[in-house]
Amino acid sequence: MEIKKYGAIDIGSNAVRLLIANVIEEKGKETKFKKSSLVRVPIRLGADAFVSGEISENNINRMVDAMKAFSLLMNVHGVERYKACATSAMREAENGESIVSKIYDESGIEIDIINGAKEASIISSTDLKYLINSDETYLYVDVGGGSTEFTLFSRGKLIKSKSFKIGTVRLINNSKEKNKKIFSKVQEWISKNTKDYKRVSLIGSGGNINKIFKMSGLDLGRPISYVYLNAQLEFLKKMTYEERISELSLNPDRADVIVPATKIYLSAMKWSGARRIYVPKIGLSDGIVKSLYYNII
Repeated sequence: MEIKKYGAIDIGSNAVRLLIANVIEEKGKETKFKKSSLVRVPIRLGADAFVSGEISENNINRMVDAMKAFSLLMNVHGVERYKACATSAMREAENGESIVSKIYDESGIEIDIINGAKEASIISSTDLKYLINSDETYLYVDVGGGSTEFTLFSRGKLIKSKSFKIGTVRLINNSKEKNKKIFSKVQEWISKNTKDYKRVSLIGSGGNINKIFKMSGLDLGRPISYVYLNAQLEFLKKMTYEERISELSLNPDRADVIVPATKIYLSAMKWSGARRIYVPKIGLSDGIVKSLYYNII
């Protein structure tokens, strides 16, 4: 048996994450990927990028500190390979490239700013075989702070993929009219690409749907129903931001974005005709580790 340690840094619009994973190789057996450590820092880059068009000096400094800490943590864990990917907020920030240079100079961490298509590709490389290698059709929905990736799978094959600028932080900061327009585009894409399939189920990824799944009390692998998710949305909408923190024990940076996130998942279910959503614990950081291992990143 050989155990390697890989690192994945996901620089999102709502938070920055470091995943350290054990890659376990054993002769005659399939390689296993197991989480060793996960650190999440709530630096809301999207609140800067989607409003003013650039990352603020305060958040740049926080980013530099976070990357220095991540570098030290990876050294302590003995990480031999890592990849850092920045998504929607850094893509749109006018000073995104200069921040990447500053972080490399001060921490040694090299960051790739990836586009929506690349993000969707990395996420879809995660281990979904137990779901998508069947005769059914699935719409994979990964909701982030600045964008949402939609990928349609049928009979184990990737049919279509699209990234939209419809994320939780963006929805909070956008005008109602702007949000209405983007939701209309998403509805058109989902309806067009799922209309030829009789039955579609959703696969949801992202911190918010993981939290909702945890709150549901369902066993791992069991899907959430449309009825339950709709009831949860109404329940969450009736609560104040403070009540979601005190009564549901949500983190402050989760308590506001969980409502728009739930709306995105629910809308995707409605437009695709899906009656259930599966919630495997996967995301961009998991995809980065697997992509590193298989040399596809």
